[in-house]
Amino acid sequence: MAEPFKELFNQEFVNDLADAVKQQYKAFDAVEFKACVLDREWPARELKQRMRHISSSLQDFLPNDYGQSLEILKKTSQAFSGLAHIVFADFVEIYGLDHFSASVEALALFTQNSSAEFAVRPFIKKYPVKMMQQMEKWAVSDNEHLRRLASEGCRPRLPWAMALPQFKKDPLPVLEILGLLKNDPSEYVRKSVANNLNDISKDNPEIVLGRAKKWLGKSKETDWIVKHGCRTLLRAGNTGALLLLGYEEPANIRISALNVTPVIKMGETIEFSFSVTAEEGMLGKLRLEYIIDFMKANGKTSPKIFKISEGDFESEKRDIVKNHSFRPITTRKYYPGTHGLKIIVNGVQKAEAAFDVKNIS
Repeated sequence: MAEPFKELFNQEFVNDLADAVKQQYKAFDAVEFKACVLDREWPARELKQRMRHISSSLQDFLPNDYGQSLEILKKTSQAFSGLAHIVFADFVEIYGLDHFSASVEALALFTQNSSAEFAVRPFIKKYPVKMMQQMEKWAVSDNEHLRRLASEGCRPRLPWAMALPQFKKDPLPVLEILGLLKNDPSEYVRKSVANNLNDISKDNPEIVLGRAKKWLGKSKETDWIVKHGCRTLLRAGNTGALLLLGYEEPANIRISALNVTPVIKMGETIEFSFSVTAEEGMLGKLRLEYIIDFMKANGKTSPKIFKISEGDFESEKRDIVKNHSFRPITTRKYYPGTHGLKIIVNGVQKAEAAFDVKNIS
């Protein structure tokens, strides 16, 4: 079994952090700091709780002056990298809101060894105009980490992060940033632009479609961003998004011979197969997906869509065989009962079947 995510912040990390701070600040009580962090509640704390507990504990053992503490942590941070490094940006998020210039400078440094995408968001909320102006400056930086931060930090629906409801209501300030980054040479940055665009589409689909029309066909980079940024609209069968990307209404397409494993036990895998046929001519450009209506604890079902394939098929018929595992995973809990299976072509349901999942006896 994989190690829990919270173990990014483990005893070894706390020891290393204490030693590194001590090297930069001789008055730092490393022994008491470690005892403070690794308290009775430590084993039960989850990832973000551990991060916040470390940040607040640092405050108790560093100088009272925020500027002094920040200089110590800026030097200390150079000994760390990866996701656990976000503890330094978290310190700024908690204690630096009233120190805009010093904090923004520190976040620009910290993001280069990890990410400050969570920490910038309270600054956007408190200083909306000033902070978005800073994001515009980062968007034209020579450093790809700063350019990514300009996009990732203002995503309206960034997972695990504070929401930015003002951008759900009016995403135009965010789109100004994305416009500066849409042809970025870094795939790392372009992925963030696409994810941000996808976030916006959940609240403002028509605005995203309008921007997508302007960007599509300009370069291979923007074409990829548009397609990836419209993925939620595509999964939802949004007609505008499907037509924009060349997926026409599949009136000419027939699904036949849909077969699915009728019964499996929890932890096993279903197999399903079907044929896709063009009633006239070739299949053409298709996006094939399937939906499983998962049984929930209350006896109702919840749909989840999965991609099979997509492409421009120069044939009259295509046979599909697919598997779906019901092996336990951390992101989904499975329940016994009758589940639905639906086949989707270019956003339109074309066939359905059912299968049963039983408890292991």
